[in-house]
Amino acid sequence: MAGLVLCAGTIQPALAQESDDWNDARSLELVAAARARRAVPRADSGLTSYQARATGYVYFYLDRRDSAERTLVKTDQIALNIFWATPDRTKQHIVGLRDASSLPNGIRYHMDHLTVVQDEFGDVIRLGDGDEVRDVPHPAAPRSDQTYDFRLADSLSIRLTGRPEPIRVYEIQVRPRRFDSPAFVGSLFIDRSSAAIVRMSFTFTPASYVDRRLDYIRISLDNGLWDERYWLPHEQKLEIRRQLPEIDFPTGGVIRGVLRIGDYRFNEAQPDNFFAGRPVLAFPEGTRERFPFEDELHAEVDAEGLGTPAELEDLRRVTRDLVGARRLSGLPGLRLRLNDASSFLRYNRAEGVRVGAGLVWAPRPETRIELGAGYAAGRRRADGMVAAERPLSEGLLGRIELYHERRRDQRPSSRVSGAMNSLHAALADIDYWDPFFVSGGLLRLRGEVADGWTMSGEVSAERHRSAALVVGDEPPGAGDTDGFRPVRAVEKGVLGEAAIRIERPHRPGAARSWDGSGSLALGTWDGDVFLQPEMELAARVSSGPGGADLETRLAAGAALGSAPPQRLYSIGGLGSIPGFAFRSFGGDRYFTAAAEASFGVLGPWIRPRLLAHLGWAEEGGQELPAEWGASPTDGVRASFGLGVGLIHDILRVDVARGLDGGEWQTLVSVRPRLRDFL
Repeated sequence: MAGLVLCAGTIQPALAQESDDWNDARSLELVAAARARRAVPRADSGLTSYQARATGYVYFYLDRRDSAERTLVKTDQIALNIFWATPDRTKQHIVGLRDASSLPNGIRYHMDHLTVVQDEFGDVIRLGDGDEVRDVPHPAAPRSDQTYDFRLADSLSIRLTGRPEPIRVYEIQVRPRRFDSPAFVGSLFIDRSSAAIVRMSFTFTPASYVDRRLDYIRISLDNGLWDERYWLPHEQKLEIRRQLPEIDFPTGGVIRGVLRIGDYRFNEAQPDNFFAGRPVLAFPEGTRERFPFEDELHAEVDAEGLGTPAELEDLRRVTRDLVGARRLSGLPGLRLRLNDASSFLRYNRAEGVRVGAGLVWAPRPETRIELGAGYAAGRRRADGMVAAERPLSEGLLGRIELYHERRRDQRPSSRVSGAMNSLHAALADIDYWDPFFVSGGLLRLRGEVADGWTMSGEVSAERHRSAALVVGDEPPGAGDTDGFRPVRAVEKGVLGEAAIRIERPHRPGAARSWDGSGSLALGTWDGDVFLQPEMELAARVSSGPGGADLETRLAAGAALGSAPPQRLYSIGGLGSIPGFAFRSFGGDRYFTAAAEASFGVLGPWIRPRLLAHLGWAEEGGQELPAEWGASPTDGVRASFGLGVGLIHDILRVDVARGLDGGEWQTLVSVRPRLRDFL
């Protein structure tokens, strides 16, 4: 085997922004040199064939526009044998492939999502067998200067493992002359000594996307210097995001792939008919699944999470500078707004049937104007909102919002999705919300601080008013029941507040992970001042897909000073201490703790669960209204139970018993990570 040097990917700037001019003589000279280098047959360098091994991962997950949270849906681990021989003949064998699904899905990948790009896409870039992107001219293809503008952006040093001296490269930024045509947007990194393309980092114009569901595609291709003379594939990263083109939903589906190529062997002859037939051959399923992978299926996501890779995050910043106010999303600028499933249709005791809709207009990258409205038939009242959001600086997003008659729940959250609450209310007269309505406005600043952590600051002013029972004792489908519990009245008044919040997102797929949030609010209510610190923490240990999981959670909060009753805390029942009447305990300070263990049985269909919960609430400086029927816990209350998670643990049915005055309860809920979608 030939000696080799691997590209470690460390890039150090040596001379920033050598030229601010597009298409200056130096930029065009460098691109022409790269074009000429690509046109030289590899055989002229003494390379007549190679074979190598590639391994990597492909993830499919759900992201959220308004947070760093990711929900893993499917993980694939892949191993390839790749081959090349003059004149530009290629073959790839999928020798290893295994996967695990965390949620039901029917995802099927295009073949080029699972294989290696061996020719830098040739002169015309295609993706998804032409179903995603086609007809995009390569920036170093013949006559590319008729399609693109070029600018020498930087001179950089790439540090290669095993070489005492770094390799110097030029970064050439590329933008299309016409944004209404299929085109490349990004950067080429060109070796100063050989004019070889060392890295390509790019996305596309909206006109490039054949599939209307594509929000964006981002790609990074790195070459390594092998045998100290051949620039050949070393690493490739791909990120594809899709959404329904007609509806703006906070969640999108993301495919993210990474492949690393090594173990090169050069100039070893293959049989004459080796490259005949299809360019990609998959070994039989049983053979692929038995492949001896060196790493566990979730090893990489355990170590690195699902955050955007650094190369693609750098690309996002570069393209924002290149395109200015132009949008690069393939999605329409004007779409229907659907904040979650229950924002379109919901049912509860304080609104009856409520229907809603909205619009979103995105005139510029990361800039949004939102309109929303709804009508609650039981209240015979309309509600609405208008908001504007735009980036204020690198990594800092600003939002201003006005709203009228917005429904809000008392604290802490009941942890029940809107869709599940509507089903409970319609079928069983059970409403897990204690709603009241607010009208006002807010100003929020939000940014990422480090490693997925986000911090936000917010000021708001809003008028509070009570809700009322508006649906009667027997809503449609309820049958003979005892009816809904009363709606709790709240104090009327104006609340002014300034708050700061920090969050660490969940890392899906990791064997050991934790996430949490903490907030501190300073508020005024009818001239009185209060301080409200709150926190939530969760930790998980998993033995792997289909194995045993253990999750622990802790939540706590306090209202110090003179807060309105609706800012105090009520616990008990689903979401806090199962086995006690819903929100039968309360005070101006509280904590809850939970431990849940689950075990894989019958694949993804059934997961038995063991449950244990603790809760405590106390009245210090303030008391809850007597008519709410909630009192302090008088010490720590506990409950235990067992249950089952069904269909990838999406639907949960639990039976719990509260100790020391509790009762047996049967509770139906959905997986917590899906609540915000529903």
